[in-house]
Amino acid sequence: MAEGTTVDPANLLLFDGMARDWWDPDGPNRLLHALHPARMAWIRDVAVAHFGADPRVRRPLVGLKALDVGCGGGLVAESLARLGAEVVGVDPSAEAIAVARDHAAAQGLAIAYRAGEVGQADPGPFDLVTCLEVLEHTTDRAAFLRELRARMRPGGLLVLSTPPRTLASLLIVKLGAEHVVRALPKGTHDWRRFLTRAELQAMLHQAGFRVDEVRGLGWSPRRGFAVVAEPRVGLILAATAVAP
Repeated sequence: MAEGTTVDPANLLLFDGMARDWWDPDGPNRLLHALHPARMAWIRDVAVAHFGADPRVRRPLVGLKALDVGCGGGLVAESLARLGAEVVGVDPSAEAIAVARDHAAAQGLAIAYRAGEVGQADPGPFDLVTCLEVLEHTTDRAAFLRELRARMRPGGLLVLSTPPRTLASLLIVKLGAEHVVRALPKGTHDWRRFLTRAELQAMLHQAGFRVDEVRGLGWSPRRGFAVVAEPRVGLILAATAVAP
């Protein structure tokens, strides 16, 4: 697979079909909507700490250039823009990008959206890159991570989330979400593509990152989705782009 050519055509067709209902909190992307508040609160916290921003202000990311990779209809990109960042969003689904552009315009948000792979995104350099629930859908994870690093300035922050390859993720993410409660369309995930925590950290190191913090994404009837200590079902991490 050539550098930057990391998109699975079958996955792309699936996500094209889901794009029209991207912003429906009860639609096919309802799990992403449910996850979003917990993920964004953690992203805000780690970004504020990483860049030494003031946590008390409403827009602590002013002055930072951010890239949201696999942005879909713009859920994360819009939140980053509201936090003050100058945001670029990239996604291989032209259908999702069209939805993202329309929704951002309706919200009065100036976000630059690009239809294509990460290798076709603006070269940056970016201070902050977010890549949430995307890595597991790529065909060449190592090449994909190198493309992320190539668009970041040394010292920049990467926030990445992905289901780890564990028994819990097989039972809950693949079998439970797709086949039992049907919160995701069948075929959304291939569990064999998931990486273990150790595999992911090794790939990130090889791509030019230092992993600073690893947490889990969990759910409970009382709290709903939350960032938790153990990455058994979902994994979210913060990593620094190191100098070559």
